[in-house]
Amino acid sequence: MARSFLFAQDTGDAATTRLIATAAQLTGFMKGEPGPARPGWYRPGADNGPMLAELHAALAATYPKAGPAFYAVRLWTNLLWQPAYLAVISAHFHGAMPDLSGLSQQRRGIYVDGYRLLPGAQVAASVEALIDNAGSQLSAMTAAMLEEVNALARLKPLPARRLLADRMLSLMVWLSQRRRDLPPEQIEAYSAQWLHVLGLTGQGGLETVQGPAGQRLLIVKRKGCCLDYRIDPDRLCATCPKQDNAVRLARQTANALAEL
Repeated sequence: MARSFLFAQDTGDAATTRLIATAAQLTGFMKGEPGPARPGWYRPGADNGPMLAELHAALAATYPKAGPAFYAVRLWTNLLWQPAYLAVISAHFHGAMPDLSGLSQQRRGIYVDGYRLLPGAQVAASVEALIDNAGSQLSAMTAAMLEEVNALARLKPLPARRLLADRMLSLMVWLSQRRRDLPPEQIEAYSAQWLHVLGLTGQGGLETVQGPAGQRLLIVKRKGCCLDYRIDPDRLCATCPKQDNAVRLARQTANALAEL
């Protein structure tokens, strides 16, 4: 395992800028900038009640028939997607882990989209050590987030854990598509470690399908449901566990092949 060390404080600005630029380049949609939270943004440890109440009200106004369970799920998944992306990008591409408690998030209508990250020292280490570091940070962050969600709309721990597992597993598939040099076995090992450090083992997993040249392609086998069918009952996500398994495999295989 590589030796861990901290980027010096006087290089914190440059390291933060590099991470934000890397996230934007890799995803094409992550919109970040260095600096403290702006007024009204979500910030770990702050009084986020007003911001979350506004997000909840926007969801209820946009989808009045979807119901409280859907609003709870959307609050939860909105809060966790950017921290999860940043943690994975930091560990697998950037090579160093920031203090994620310095992450603030912006609400845009019914979405949380846009973030700021406080510059500061970052821990540089092996991928495995960075996963452990990020897992500890994300565990604390998501525990607090779940309490905040439950102050507005009831979301039980089990579906919350499964939805977090879905996010991490989807990110491992995303990683496999951007790091073709990594064999599926390595991605599966990383995935198992992420789930373990987050206390999510058994809440979903990866499986493989075969590509046209015989290659192994990774897809998600999820246990959680995002409840999006409450918006459109006739349309299920490609990974939805509610659909026939053969249909799920066919849809995910087609998506995996489209990424080749």
